[in-house]
Amino acid sequence: MSVLHTIISTLPQEDKKDFLRNLKRKNKRNDTKNIELFTLLDAPIERTKLDEIIYSKPSKGAYHALCKRLHDSLIDFIATKSFKKESSEEMNALKLILASQFFFQQNKINIAFKTLGKAELIAVKYSLFSILNEIYHTQMHHAHLNKTLKLQHVISKYQANKLNIQQEENLNLFYATIQAELNQSNPEVPNIINRNLQLFNISITKNLSYQSLFKILQISNQIAHVTRNYHAILPFIKNTCKAIDASERYSEKHLYDHLQVLYYLANTYFRIKNFKEATNFLKEMHTNMLLEKSKYYTIFYPQYILLENLLLIYTGNNKTAIRNLQEFNFEKHKTTPEYSLDLKLTLVVSLFLNKNYKEAFNIYKGFYHSDQWYISKVGYIWVIQKNLIEILLLIELDYVELVTSRLNSFRKKHRAHLINHKESIILNFIKLISIYFYKTEDIHSEKFKEKVALLLKVKTIEEDIFTISFYAWLKAKINKSEVYKTSLEYINDLL
Repeated sequence: MSVLHTIISTLPQEDKKDFLRNLKRKNKRNDTKNIELFTLLDAPIERTKLDEIIYSKPSKGAYHALCKRLHDSLIDFIATKSFKKESSEEMNALKLILASQFFFQQNKINIAFKTLGKAELIAVKYSLFSILNEIYHTQMHHAHLNKTLKLQHVISKYQANKLNIQQEENLNLFYATIQAELNQSNPEVPNIINRNLQLFNISITKNLSYQSLFKILQISNQIAHVTRNYHAILPFIKNTCKAIDASERYSEKHLYDHLQVLYYLANTYFRIKNFKEATNFLKEMHTNMLLEKSKYYTIFYPQYILLENLLLIYTGNNKTAIRNLQEFNFEKHKTTPEYSLDLKLTLVVSLFLNKNYKEAFNIYKGFYHSDQWYISKVGYIWVIQKNLIEILLLIELDYVELVTSRLNSFRKKHRAHLINHKESIILNFIKLISIYFYKTEDIHSEKFKEKVALLLKVKTIEEDIFTISFYAWLKAKINKSEVYKTSLEYINDLL
């Protein structure tokens, strides 16, 4: 996929229309080809030999020049859009700093300091530490011009702010280091968090800013996702949330972060099968999505609807979830691929659990990108789950050759990664699937049942809900029962 095609595919429909309007305004000649090139690249499937289509003959040089101009226009458009969407508070503070510097140059000292004071009030209120740093620098630089200004007070504020900046830098290092470790192995949850908190001198206290605590929750959720050990992460998430002052939590300036925190909590409780708490946090999330004139409703809707329907599936309301997921507007939310892809895969799973195997497989075939592409968008775990559900679908549809092909491909592609990340349970599951599919053993025998129990070891309440789902499929085949009913029974037995 070309860079231009990729960039265009990320733009929402409204932005595409705005961009084309801008191009039409800027085009001074009628024979400019940029709009035609944009339209061709906006197609769902990328076409080849576009130079011949546009110029009616091979014209590589002219085509590359055209692509370069369109690329530059797109980058300029996206940057301008992003600039407009930046925090208005941050922009207001920056404007006031620039204005104060102008007043200093014009020797309007009183106005300059008053303007700088207004910028400081905004920056303090919204924890804009880098902007505060610039404000204090400017105040100290011109302190000799203001007899009423207490220089030592400004220096104290500057030094305190430097600590805040250092804390933010430490958090960025904390985040980056853990991400790097997660790419290398499958660590013990408490160990990786506590070790890196100590390494970067971070303590979970009420003195941390909301943004800092949010970053810690963000990485904690990522660890739980990678390790699928949500039970281990829950106490840490609770303690971090307690450190967030209630007044801060519900303030306008932190609404976006607060919505994400509510999602993390709802998702964590769902994954440990505490559906009541998950539902409570999800309802609270929806209530907050309506605040500020539903400012963030569209942004958070895909992840909200994902969790809402997962809760429906695992509380015995699978048919309702199927209806909801079939009605979801995937085209409208394609700019958030991680949740759109999750929703589509959830629809496949819900249809699978309802025995609608052909319909599920038809939707599954919409995942036409390579595994590497999906890994870059939604991660390795999602790809593993996608491949596993495909194998189960093919078995149910009795596509013998395709099952054989996918089982071999799965081992070849993922075996080394799974071994390195200590994911033996997935490899054992593939082994047991193969035994079931090739009928190399009597799967209804006590010996095979013992082998399943020994290899999978899915016996405790701590087990992740998605792991249980795959286990339930195998149990249903052994016991000649329905997969969905077996899943619900097994989950309820562990509660």
